[in-house]
Amino acid sequence: MAVLAATALTAALLPAIASAAQTVTVYYQPAAGWTATNIHYQPNGGSWTTPPGVAMQAACTGWVAKTIDLGSANGLQVAFNNGSGTWDSRNGANYTLGTGEVTVSGGVIGAGNPCVPHPVTVFYKPPTGWTTTNIHYQPNGGAWTTSPGVPMAAACTGWVKKTIELGTATGLTAVFNNGAGTWDNKGGANYALGTGNVTVANGVIGSGDPCGTGPSPSPSTSPSPSTSPSPSTSPSPSTSPSPSPSPSSSPSTPPTNNAEVYYYVKTRAWTAANVHYQPTGGAWTAVPGVAMTLVCTDWMRRSIDLGTATGLAAAFNNGTGTWDNNNGNNYALGRGRTTVKDGVVTANATDPCGTVVPDTTPPTVPTGVTASASGLIITLGWTASTDAVGVTGYEVTRTGGLLGTVVRTTGSVGFVDGPLTARTAYTYSVKAFDLAGNKSAASVSVSATTGDAPPPPAGGTPLGGDPREDSIYFVMTARFADGVTANNRGGSQHVKSGNAANNDPMFRGDFQGLINRLDYIKGLGFSAIWITPVVLNRSDYDFHGYHGWDFYRVDPRLETPGASYQDLINTAHGKGMKIYQDVVYNHSSRWGAKGLYQTTTFGVRDAQWSWYYDQPVAGFEYDGLTIDPNTGKSWYNGDLWSNTAPAGNTCIDWGKPTQWTSPEGYRIYTCQWPSPTAKMFPANLYHQCWIGNWEGEDARSCWLHEDLADFNTENPIVQQYLINAYNRYIDMGVDGFRIDTAVHIPRVTWNRRFLPAIQQHAVEKFGAKGNDFYVFGEVAAFVNDKWNRGSVNHSAQFFTWKERGTFSADDETAAIEQFNYENNLGTGNQPTSTNAFLSGNDYHTPDHSKFSGMNIIDMRMHMNFGDAPNAFWNGKDTDDSTNDATYNVVYVDSHDFGPNKSSVRYNGGTDAWAENMSLMWTFRGVPTLYYGSEIEFQAGKPIDCGPTCPLATTGRAYFGDQIEGTVVAPDFGVVSSATGPVATTLAKPLAKHLQRLNQIRRAVPALQKGQYSTAGVSGASMAFKRRFTQGSVDSFALVAISGAATFTGIPNGVYTDVITGDVKTVVNGTLATAAIGKGNLRVYVLSLPGNPAPGKIGSDGPYLHA
Repeated sequence: MAVLAATALTAALLPAIASAAQTVTVYYQPAAGWTATNIHYQPNGGSWTTPPGVAMQAACTGWVAKTIDLGSANGLQVAFNNGSGTWDSRNGANYTLGTGEVTVSGGVIGAGNPCVPHPVTVFYKPPTGWTTTNIHYQPNGGAWTTSPGVPMAAACTGWVKKTIELGTATGLTAVFNNGAGTWDNKGGANYALGTGNVTVANGVIGSGDPCGTGPSPSPSTSPSPSTSPSPSTSPSPSTSPSPSPSPSSSPSTPPTNNAEVYYYVKTRAWTAANVHYQPTGGAWTAVPGVAMTLVCTDWMRRSIDLGTATGLAAAFNNGTGTWDNNNGNNYALGRGRTTVKDGVVTANATDPCGTVVPDTTPPTVPTGVTASASGLIITLGWTASTDAVGVTGYEVTRTGGLLGTVVRTTGSVGFVDGPLTARTAYTYSVKAFDLAGNKSAASVSVSATTGDAPPPPAGGTPLGGDPREDSIYFVMTARFADGVTANNRGGSQHVKSGNAANNDPMFRGDFQGLINRLDYIKGLGFSAIWITPVVLNRSDYDFHGYHGWDFYRVDPRLETPGASYQDLINTAHGKGMKIYQDVVYNHSSRWGAKGLYQTTTFGVRDAQWSWYYDQPVAGFEYDGLTIDPNTGKSWYNGDLWSNTAPAGNTCIDWGKPTQWTSPEGYRIYTCQWPSPTAKMFPANLYHQCWIGNWEGEDARSCWLHEDLADFNTENPIVQQYLINAYNRYIDMGVDGFRIDTAVHIPRVTWNRRFLPAIQQHAVEKFGAKGNDFYVFGEVAAFVNDKWNRGSVNHSAQFFTWKERGTFSADDETAAIEQFNYENNLGTGNQPTSTNAFLSGNDYHTPDHSKFSGMNIIDMRMHMNFGDAPNAFWNGKDTDDSTNDATYNVVYVDSHDFGPNKSSVRYNGGTDAWAENMSLMWTFRGVPTLYYGSEIEFQAGKPIDCGPTCPLATTGRAYFGDQIEGTVVAPDFGVVSSATGPVATTLAKPLAKHLQRLNQIRRAVPALQKGQYSTAGVSGASMAFKRRFTQGSVDSFALVAISGAATFTGIPNGVYTDVITGDVKTVVNGTLATAAIGKGNLRVYVLSLPGNPAPGKIGSDGPYLHA
């Protein structure tokens, strides 16, 4: 509350905001590290301020503001700087702003005052039979109300309402209930609501007041206005940003009793527009409003007779259900000519369709061009060109080398090219271009010769050792830590997703960031890191790594000079930390796999689709990072489509118009999108069907998603393609593979082809260390029971076993035979194992003769981690059907799901997390933690919503801000120094809990590799004994979690608790532990010959203490 009050006070101290058209208040969100902010501006038709401009004042947290008197001008051009030479000039284009209240954040222009409280009135239509309605809500960035929430009041027939003050939050997440246990939470997704008047009826979100005191509810919630993608920060301009010329003449002003409304449709890809409006003091038009007319390129217009009204409220729609209602606030428009473009309202605007003097003058030729080489990198510099309107960028032409002539573009004065071929001469020339497309003549050519190539990083060697000795920290590399911003890429969904508004490109974290934070992970106590797939991906939203395009190449968006994948592996190994690489054998990207098969889809660059399909660029190759010189995009698709059927085309009815339309209302054609059933992929390489039964054979031989083209993994060509690809990463020294979607490949194929290939290559390359190569598969059985709905072929433990039947030599035939054979045998005739269990109090040598080579993620414990005791007892129940459950990977939640297939990150609370960790770090299996769970990062947030919401609002949010600063970890679970936010993170209770748990587990072999038993154990719901015996090591421990326990029939001797140091001498085979709180532990270790108990380990913390 104190923070909110301070924010409101700061906003109140700002200068009064005039409502006249000749005044603008600009709110700006400066980059991190800016201690001062200046606004350098030019009113339309006026002159620029003297650089660096005028100072902006603090407005509220994260925002500065400046109110500017524009005189008679109806807008202005703007650039911002920090007073120390760093500029934000929208990549040289400057910001074009209107009047009123305007926001600029992350390169995105918006409207309104971000510093004033935002009320919302929620109208809800409760189901029949509800006599009471509560709203349980969480303001964006705030905390949830106490369940069941607050009561709503009757509004009108069939509706209840509640007005909520959100402070400076711009929206909220809400669910509804009847106070008697019945909830409406949108099927588990919750309702994401904005501000103003919002309606929720039958699961549909709308806007307005349904009780007649405000606008009619819109048919559906309208998304935030489309905006331009966030550009990178521009360098300091050598001169003031270039002004735009005024029109040669201004059309006559429209009649003063009319509102002439212009609406910009290009960025929304609308082909029609309606304006739904309410004159001040009048009534709303009938939905969807009145049609607007296309009056010039990209602009729709409607003249509205206001009579005596002074203005109107308006919302716009495309006539097919897509609305722009200013995020639920509607647009407030006045008399005269008003333009609405990308959410920005400009009153008394110049006619956007008026005659403007065309710009035909090119910029001046770049001068002073220089080129210097350093190793394989050539750096160019030049003196900035000038232009009457403004220089948009530069075209750099390179000749020489293997690729011949190559053209690149840049928005900066200067260009870094490379890595190039060693000892090769390259020649460069530079042209400047402006927004109108005018290009200067080429500069004088300059040349430079590259030097010797740096020695490649030494191929790595895996660390080896029993994987059960490790604990695993799981990171999504692109979302963990940003080491270098130059490889950040937002992709095609950057604006639509809302990521641009947060300056949060999907590809943000990289290997450099992970290298920089290895000591953080080590300081928590983790000795292994599982990273998401590293191969080059290709899709609209591919930061996660599961849409593989080039399986033989590491994605350049993750690498930077000095921080390659090999560098990461080597650096981690130097700290004693393993790297487990996530790999995908089941599928490629929707476009195919480079080097195996690339599909060609139908495309057409007509009035509807030219925005989507890039012109093919000769010699240009997609790599996710390099910018297409024609479009300035990194998601180039010019090589994926054709207007004419390719040679050998088998897609039926190529290019034929269908009855379907895209979300933009554009005609869909056959063969336009990859599909398994359209015969766009060869049947020998890709499967040709959609999964219909998730427990059927087709779950292993059909596509599971349109973005995941399903390999025909029974084909030897496909098999060799994948085996050769992944051998390359084994050669780099990775320590193991996490196998994605393992359940969707027949077990017989794993056992015949892929698993032997992995093991054979690892051993051939690294000998004994290769024997320790750790493979664990994701067999996604999202059920709570032992066998996946009775299907053994789709159950996780099934994949830990070798085949026991004899099947045909042909893999495709064998897959069907094996499925039917095991299905007929059923759950009651599967092999069993005692490898995880003690024999009395004794450890016995495990029998791995029937082990397949694939360990598993413990899906049953994962699904049952609603509470720790439930996970414990369900895990125990499955261990006899798993070849060796002591190798299971155990986690609570992940990047896919929470317990019980929850769609949100685990939010059971800190105490529950501590108890879960205490179980995972002492029970059988390899404990694994998803990044950020050590501070309950994004608890309760949706794990994934694709590009339909900003990543910052999900479980895949960027974590780097939490671990900025310095940290030094001389040993696992030990931090000698930490500064900045990372020090705060490491001081959190669960982080401290993890440090000590890791110290304890590393010191007690029984907790790492021991077999277990609950025989003779009573009391606590989670208590067991464990033992590991091998060579000179003999470790025996008694574990009680969150309660008192009694152990009978145990060996006599001296036991020492590693938590408290308490010593108990057992003479009658019985040891009892005292009652302890939730999350606390007692681990009594027996002193044995040559294996003394370690005594108390670590320091007392919030959960582990006496």
